[in-house]
Amino acid sequence: MLLSVVVPVYKEEKNIPEFLRRLRPILAAITEDYEIIFSLDPSPDRTEDVILEHRATDSRIKLLKFSRRFGQPMATLAGLEYSSGDAVVAMDVDLQDPPELLHEMIAKWREGYDVVLPQRRHRTGEPWIKKIVAATGYKVINKIADVRIPPNTGDFRLMARRVVAEVVRLKESHGFLRGMVAVVGFKQAIIPFDRPGRFAGETHYNRFLGSLRIGFNGIFCFSTYALSLSTLLGFVVSIFSFLLMAVYLFYKITGREISWGNPTQVILISFLGGVQLISIGILGEYIGRIYEEVRSRPKFIVDRAEGFGKK
Repeated sequence: MLLSVVVPVYKEEKNIPEFLRRLRPILAAITEDYEIIFSLDPSPDRTEDVILEHRATDSRIKLLKFSRRFGQPMATLAGLEYSSGDAVVAMDVDLQDPPELLHEMIAKWREGYDVVLPQRRHRTGEPWIKKIVAATGYKVINKIADVRIPPNTGDFRLMARRVVAEVVRLKESHGFLRGMVAVVGFKQAIIPFDRPGRFAGETHYNRFLGSLRIGFNGIFCFSTYALSLSTLLGFVVSIFSFLLMAVYLFYKITGREISWGNPTQVILISFLGGVQLISIGILGEYIGRIYEEVRSRPKFIVDRAEGFGKK
């Protein structure tokens, strides 16, 4: 059995040695036939050098370096595409995804599960704003999306080779791995765990904006509900306008004085303008994603690949 571990990294020179110190004995206890793929967004620190120093003593450590920074989602997808394992684990290098869980994950895979998802019971060290965004995002996505994404799960997961093959075959440009795995399906298992804080340093991915971007991808890439909501809102506003017109007509016919005046007009114009801008924004989100898919630009460009055959 070949086991692949895919690790997206950016400015993580302080975490890599401890990550490998904890991970490698665990992998060795499972199988000697493994590979650790670091997917590296070009970093201004010594992240690349640290990876290559460890690779010099262990050829099972491999490196993908990109021509520019493509972001964590694309780095993860690149690692999946270059992986060769019968089972593939995607995880972070900061040790918030505990390597010790691999024993349970492999055990579930050997029981016949194609996807094994560690689910966070507690999230140490994360700001309250991210926790709120994450909790709200999962509820909204699962309410409206065409597929169900288990709450409090990240990209940390084990996937069987046939799942990885189908995820890579999707060719979608947004890189929302959680949604793509949900689209692929297959038999899934969940392992609850308490997520620890980072081992060292600060995350270099924007927590708040990054979480929002992931949430928007979940909503707009896996559901057309927002378009339906926009249409529904249009009908509601139209009905309200007709009712208001009927009230004005009633007052006019009965000779009653209309004392609402300009404030009513300002409120209605502002309300209608807001509805129109929201609707245009929703259309823009979908059109933008259609544009990204139609362009068919490569999701990533590899500048350097150490430890791989020809791709």
